[in-house]
Amino acid sequence: MKRLTIVLALSLAMTSLATAANKPPSAKPNIVLIMADDMGYECLGANGSTFYKTPNLDRLAADGMRFEHCYSQPICTPSRVQIMTGRYNSRNYVRFGYLHPKEITFGNVMRKAGYTTCIAGKWQLKGGFEGPTKFGFDEYCLWQLTRRPTRYPNPGLEINGKEVDYTEGEYGPDLVSDYLIDFMKRHKDGPFFAYYPMIVPHWPFQPTPDSADWDPKETKEWPRDKWDREHFSGMVSYADKMVGKIDKALGELGIRENTLLIFTCDNGTYTGITSPFKDGQVTGGKGSTPNAGTHVPMVASWPGTIKPGIVSQHLIDFSDLLPTLADLGGGQVPQDRDIDGRSFLPLLRGEQGNPRDWVFCWYERNGKRQNSVKRYARNQQYKLYHDGRFYNIPADELEQNQLSPDQVDTTTKSVQAKLKAVIDRLYADEANWDYRQTSDPGAR
Repeated sequence: MKRLTIVLALSLAMTSLATAANKPPSAKPNIVLIMADDMGYECLGANGSTFYKTPNLDRLAADGMRFEHCYSQPICTPSRVQIMTGRYNSRNYVRFGYLHPKEITFGNVMRKAGYTTCIAGKWQLKGGFEGPTKFGFDEYCLWQLTRRPTRYPNPGLEINGKEVDYTEGEYGPDLVSDYLIDFMKRHKDGPFFAYYPMIVPHWPFQPTPDSADWDPKETKEWPRDKWDREHFSGMVSYADKMVGKIDKALGELGIRENTLLIFTCDNGTYTGITSPFKDGQVTGGKGSTPNAGTHVPMVASWPGTIKPGIVSQHLIDFSDLLPTLADLGGGQVPQDRDIDGRSFLPLLRGEQGNPRDWVFCWYERNGKRQNSVKRYARNQQYKLYHDGRFYNIPADELEQNQLSPDQVDTTTKSVQAKLKAVIDRLYADEANWDYRQTSDPGAR
């Protein structure tokens, strides 16, 4: 009861309901973008897992489009910065846990396009109580905005400018998903854009309310020596349950066919988790640039628009989300800066569009412009690093045997040259990095 009271008290419900009562249904589609936390490609049944249970995501994939080649950044903040801004980290990444205030996000773009916007889940980008609003979100229910309390049983959240602590056995993922559903109910006549960067299944791996050892009185994060694959698996299932909960709510509101739902993940699985997958094992690669760190699931569901059962081999990286959402909602991609993404909306509609033939990654966890930066460009098969290492990824996912010149035939050499041109161009652009000289304390 306390949960419902606090959420409704802080969600501007009366004003929104009054507005919605006199508002005709929108011709623009609603958008729900869900991004799980630390859940690699190998965690979905639709991708081939028989170990993890993800029935809701598997159903959405069967009824919609599943992408075989979606690539994130290796760790959470870099992915959040890239997916929200449509720009590679080489252009705008300052440091871990921070989004530079000069950036423009898909929240800004969609709000300007006439969408009511909401973010619920994990923030981790600083900016204080005004940060989410500045970056385009009309409402928010977040963890790790102004502080870092516990996130699972009895969490601390920030909801529309207030810190709220829960002490009666509430579960963080339930709270934020409940808020998001309440937002969708109040704005069902649309158009709305809901961004749901999930809290789960990030460590500490603890029991969920569906676990036999769930303890509603728990007030601390479990220590590392208690993290295990069993609880991680339970959290993956709970992430899937939250996706099903959102999908069901859209159906009950009668707006499912007018809503594009996209699910992806911010990076690979935690390194301490090894998962059975197909005929082998996959050790989580979070924080590293090989496949296990950056190859993430992606599912798009839009009944009546996306044909069921489509498995796409097209390349997608996180810079593509902003232009895709702008394209869908009639928004304008920022014109005063370089935007690296390209819209894959035509692919969702069964059209040819302008598919990629490469994706790029710039990665340095703390934003340092030093020799520790890793840069690479890749396609579905080959991957080239800035230092010249060249790999055939399907044959060498762990990147242990770089291709020697005698292993590179004429066709492969042409691919290598194209990837090198991409790296060289984007490397040259780094000389124009906007935030090199700044008085902003976050850039130090």
